[in-house]
Amino acid sequence: MRFYLVDVKDIVSDVPRSNFDEAELETIAELIIESGGLIKPLVLKQSGAETYAVVEGHLEYYAAVRAKEKNPRQCEMVNAFVISPKIEDLVLKQVTAITGVGDGNKPPIIEPVITNIETSRLNNLELRLEKVISELKSEIAQERQRVDDKFKEVNSNTPKPGEEVSQPNDPLQLLNTLTQQQLVARLRSSRITSYEKKAKAIVEARNKKQNQKFEDYRDVKSSVTGLGEMGILTIIDEWSRN
Repeated sequence: MRFYLVDVKDIVSDVPRSNFDEAELETIAELIIESGGLIKPLVLKQSGAETYAVVEGHLEYYAAVRAKEKNPRQCEMVNAFVISPKIEDLVLKQVTAITGVGDGNKPPIIEPVITNIETSRLNNLELRLEKVISELKSEIAQERQRVDDKFKEVNSNTPKPGEEVSQPNDPLQLLNTLTQQQLVARLRSSRITSYEKKAKAIVEARNKKQNQKFEDYRDVKSSVTGLGEMGILTIIDEWSRN
């Protein structure tokens, strides 16, 4: 009996793959990939010059085949004991004595071990997902509050309808007076996406107004399709400084 690293493609099994559950093979294959190899060596006999047949470990063999299908470079080779044909019967007797099962059947311990490992992984994954979701919800709530506070601040400083705006860099005044090409340049410099489309939308919405001007930022938000709260806040922040 000798210990070798054997190429998976050089191994065959006389037990059909359909005898084993594909979900279980998938699970063991993932564990083989994650751990870097098959920890339980196959027992093989030489069937040709460079080919081998499985004597014991048919489940592990098909899991190794699946692992190679998923990761050909990492899972090309498997650990194996290659036995002489004359001691094959003795090896099978030893396998039967140790595992209590006949050739071609999976050892009873495999299923609970894999189930426990997979259950633990799933539980840890669920905990991590719950934590990430909780953090995202908190960040979204904070961002929403920041946007609401900013809008309240901006609207409190917005001139009433009919009042003249004297500040040359007032964003609302610029939204009401710039041409479409000027708006394109402004939006592009403010790193607002789809700036040409949004500039056109601003002009079209503005032209539909009775006085061809927006009354306040809430009017801009409700009238211009695709601009949104974040786009308006970016315009206010960027254009107030320039």
